[in-house]
Amino acid sequence: MTDETQACRTLSGIPVDPVYGDGPLPGEFPYTRGVHPDMYRSRLWTMRMFAGFGTAEDTNTRFRELLRSGGTGLSTAFDMPTLMGRDSDHAWALGEVGRAGVAIDTVDDMEDLFADIDLGGVSTSMTINGPAAILLAMYVLVAEHGGVVRSRLSGTLQNDILKEYQAQKEYLFPPRPSVRLVTDVIRFTTAEMPRWNPVSVSGYHIREAGSTAAQELAFTLANGFAYVEAAAAAGLDVDSFAPRLSFFFNSHVDFFEEIGKFRAARRIWARWMRDRYGARDERSLKLRFHTQTAGVSLTAQQPEINIARVALQALAGVLGGTQSLHTDSHDEALALPSEDAARIALRTQQIIAHETGVTNVADPLGGSSYVEWMTDEMERRAEDVFAHLEDLGDGSILEGVYAGIDSGWFMGEIAESAYRFEREVDTGDRIVVGVNAFTEGDRAGGADLLRIGQDTEDLQRKRLAEVKQARDDAAVRTALDRVVTDAADPTVNLMPALIGAVDNRVTGGEIVEALEGVFGTYTETAVV
Repeated sequence: MTDETQACRTLSGIPVDPVYGDGPLPGEFPYTRGVHPDMYRSRLWTMRMFAGFGTAEDTNTRFRELLRSGGTGLSTAFDMPTLMGRDSDHAWALGEVGRAGVAIDTVDDMEDLFADIDLGGVSTSMTINGPAAILLAMYVLVAEHGGVVRSRLSGTLQNDILKEYQAQKEYLFPPRPSVRLVTDVIRFTTAEMPRWNPVSVSGYHIREAGSTAAQELAFTLANGFAYVEAAAAAGLDVDSFAPRLSFFFNSHVDFFEEIGKFRAARRIWARWMRDRYGARDERSLKLRFHTQTAGVSLTAQQPEINIARVALQALAGVLGGTQSLHTDSHDEALALPSEDAARIALRTQQIIAHETGVTNVADPLGGSSYVEWMTDEMERRAEDVFAHLEDLGDGSILEGVYAGIDSGWFMGEIAESAYRFEREVDTGDRIVVGVNAFTEGDRAGGADLLRIGQDTEDLQRKRLAEVKQARDDAAVRTALDRVVTDAADPTVNLMPALIGAVDNRVTGGEIVEALEGVFGTYTETAVV
């Protein structure tokens, strides 16, 4: 968009208004049509590309390439050992270091990850949950070592532990002490990092595990309400933290269902925050969300056609009013995204933003009989779930979510939906192009794929050994003792102790093991 006049005309030169239809309009309660009056006319969504593989230096190179290509935000994928709170030299890490994300063991790795990137000028998202507070501590230190005070940092920490028990399974401790860590981060960022989103309440992984769109909507918002209740119980006023809560949704293949889901999410959140939780700040009522296209929908067969899938899913996210968007690379069903595939995924967003004209009008599908019906139906189905959770929790959504996790209810609901979908594909009742229909043209192999070798793991372990050898062992012991002491007192915020620990080169895995000694570990209830 080079100027306002050009941006507000069609290719034929027809001028268009910022919005069409009657109220409530975009920017007006309950924000069904969008959180801003003119939406993308004044500001495009953040084009936040997900990246992470190998060592911190490897991912830093990809980060800088994405920023050069026009990306406007960074999103960090961590490897499985990091996600599970284990160091690269742990026995569980064998064969997994750097394979599905970047390996981060110490603050030194975090320094390398963001080398030559201005953390005061870029928004960073970190997809991490169980050890989220530890990774945030590392990020804060890296910024401050680079001269950027923590109050200037902008970005998002996923830090959504409840959905881990429901869908993704990357939990460390039992639910209640884990939620305590989440609220510690909320309290810390509310006081010291006003531009930071402390939780990204994530439906994405619930959907990837096999839920329906309505379940993704309901379970995600229920988790959001649970965090609101937990933070309020910790003594925070709702309007002090709710404006910085954000959400993360999946954009799947059913185009209009996804748009209805996004519109319903904003409406439900606004009403519940005002009417149930007493929020009065308009910012607390506005549900802001990041969208990622559906990785689970990508096919290894005929991977090039995934470009079309991603484009349509991204368009649904934009028409649904997302504030931030990640487009999957077409080769992700085969391996980590290659550099060329990641660039095509970014270019897909840029085409939607600058060539299609969909940014000229806020909520252009608002008023469509089908879209409005779908929005209402998504809301109705979500409210049914909320009523069930309230029953389980004797009126508390937080306690209802705990009960649903403990009983395996969430897992059972998701498993049933996933099974139903797979049966439809197997019987041919649901067509997946290139998989159970239109299969001609598939070329096995031949793609230029990104693969992580054993040398990456060897290099990371060597680096970790060098850090451990050079650090002050007495300082490490003192720092870990403070972590344990503070963890045992639920009235103490753990973030200062975690920052002190990583500053003394205590590893993420060492901190997790110390916390396990206080909090215990978690074993899920099997779903029969």
